[in-house]
Parts: sequence; C-alpha cells; structure tokens
Amino acid sequence: MQNRSFTREGVSGGASRVRRRALLGLVVLVVLVVLAGALAFFTRDTRATPNPASPVASSPSPVGASASASPTGTAGSVPSPPSTHDPIGYAKAAAVALWSYDTRSYSQPELVAGLHRWLTTEGSYADAGSVDRLVPSPLLWGRMADSGQFATATADEAHFPDTFTRALQADPGAIKQAYIYAVTVTGKQSIAWNGAPQGGAEDRSSTLAVQCRPDRPCALVGVLPTVSP
Repeated sequence: MQNRSFTREGVSGGASRVRRRALLGLVVLVVLVVLAGALAFFTRDTRATPNPASPVASSPSPVGASASASPTGTAGSVPSPPSTHDPIGYAKAAAVALWSYDTRSYSQPELVAGLHRWLTTEGSYADAGSVDRLVPSPLLWGRMADSGQFATATADEAHFPDTFTRALQADPGAIKQAYIYAVTVTGKQSIAWNGAPQGGAEDRSSTLAVQCRPDRPCALVGVLPTVSP
C-alpha cells in the first residue's frame, strides 16, 4: 500500500518556527480584537457572509471565487498565485495549491519554492513555516516519487468565520493595521500514483490567513494550525 501521508518529517529551525507561530497567532489576535483564545474564534454557518452594506464593506469584497481568483499560471508546474483583491477567492486558490502536488513533474524544493511565492512579501507577517509543514520531507518525497504519486484538489466552499465577521463589525478599524483576513476553506483532495490513476478523494479543510491590502493583490500569510468550522 502506498504511503499517502503528506506531513513534514523531522524538526528543523524549531526556534524560528515557534517565533513565526507566535507572530501569526498575535496578528490574528489583533485583527479579530479577541483578548483570549487565539484559535478559539472560528465558528461559522457556511451561509453567513458579511453584507456589502456592513462595516466590512470598506475592506476587499468578500465574494466567492471568480475566474480571476484561479491560479494564473504555473511555476515549474506548481500553481502560481492569482492577482485578486478578494480574500475568499484567493484563499480558495491557495488551498488548492497547498493540497496539490506532483512528484512526477517537480522536486520537493521546487514545490516549497513555488508555494512560498504565495506568501506575503511582508516578512513580519509571512509564516513560511506553516506552509512548509504541509510539504513532505525530502525523504518522504523520494519514496512518493518512486511510485509517481500525485494529488489534485478542489476548493468547494470558503467563508469568513463568524467571530471574525462579528469582530470586524464591532470594530471596523481593526483590520486596517495588517489587512489580514481569516478564511476557512473546504474541498477535496484526490491522491493517485502509477498504476492507480483513479485514486480516491478525501475531504480537506484548512483555515488560512490572507492579507489583502487595498493597494496590492492578496497574498497568503500562513495556515493556522487548527481548522475552524
């Protein structure tokens, strides 16, 4: 049976990763204006989205993904980020990129480099470690490559967590420091390999932090360690 694990093995740069995780948690904490429970703020009915007439309207429009929010191209077959000001659409495209890989087309370092292109260029916010943890280690990648393992993905739904929406409505100005949005994305990942091109699909979900400043396209801040329904 093929190894379907898609996790990073080993521990490297522990201190740096801890600092990055702490920074990401602090940023999200500030954005949500929540003084306790950095990861306990995400609960949401998937149908609830901010009304364009609400205070959130001063930020990028939280509409569903459009054609412009699809990956705009490839970098060594790794999807490239779209140019969009829509945090929902960007998060959906980013989730697809994070859940997809192809050991037949590029190396593990190329995948890491390609995913890093999705990250914000603001180093004080970018949490590259949270992305790297989703990538197989070089050793595991080599084993996966031996069987030509690859994965495709779809993002079926994305939304702002309810507490995020309520916090912005309570204090619309809070978003203007970092313009970071929390978005939960759900979809499916299909894994296959040589001799088994019809691999089964599994449900996937991730909560992403996406930065969408008014004067530049959206970019990924990082992946929260806990999925918020």
